[in-house]
Amino acid sequence: MENNQRPPELRPVRSVGILHHPRKPDSLPLAEQMAQYIHENGGTAWLDSAWNEDGITARLETAPRLDMLITLGGDGTILRAARTGAQHEVPILGVKMGRLGFLAEVEPDNWREPLTSIMAGDYWLERRMMLDACLRRDGAQDGAHDEHFQALNEVVVARGRLARIVRVATWIDGDYLTSYAADGVIVSTPTGSTGYGLAAGGPILPPELRNIVVVPIAAHLSLDRAVVLAEGSTVRLEVSADHQVILSVDGQFDVEVHTGDTVEVNASTSSARFVRVRSPAYFYRTLMQRLKWNL
Repeated sequence: MENNQRPPELRPVRSVGILHHPRKPDSLPLAEQMAQYIHENGGTAWLDSAWNEDGITARLETAPRLDMLITLGGDGTILRAARTGAQHEVPILGVKMGRLGFLAEVEPDNWREPLTSIMAGDYWLERRMMLDACLRRDGAQDGAHDEHFQALNEVVVARGRLARIVRVATWIDGDYLTSYAADGVIVSTPTGSTGYGLAAGGPILPPELRNIVVVPIAAHLSLDRAVVLAEGSTVRLEVSADHQVILSVDGQFDVEVHTGDTVEVNASTSSARFVRVRSPAYFYRTLMQRLKWNL
């Protein structure tokens, strides 16, 4: 089956979790309205804070299978939910309550009609590639102290507070590529290509592709072009710096990295799933509207 093709077996949505943003006052009342609407139309719904990732995971592990998670917030809220939902194969419907909303499908003042269609089974699923990242301390190979992360947008190795370059030796599938002297290096999915990667001069990739993109940030006297890799590639980054260096995952949490540490990134076996009611050709139209490039 082609990626993002509407499969015939999609079922009506009945069981829904609604995640509201704890710092957006309008999100909880809207979540309550949506839950009531779902109940009135024969479904079930529960509410939780989008920031309660442990609690949401516990619900998904112990409760009956969920048909869909609805997020009320910006892209950051969707990123949190997508990482959790991917592990349990639960699709996400994003309601745009943030500034850009690249990932959102529904506007907060026009949700009843699309939700009615979704509950009736009239929707399609968009699958998006994710990344797995492994932080290995000082080149250790025993795996005892490895730290593992999952990203929908990007994994970034970059300088911390000081405006000084870091050196990042980079291997692709075990073969040496180059050593970047830059503010940092982004390893991105197609979803992340419209985020930090775009700001750093990387290419825009449509979401149905399954490629890994390596983009240097403000490269100085080193390779300053993005490199697009196949889905099966493995990227290994080794850090060298005498000041703070940070590993950032989806821009939502970070870990300090030290000289000699390596970060290995490859495509995840999990995919984020998004509930869509718009035409599959929505991507470029939405991109131009969000970035205001079609004025």
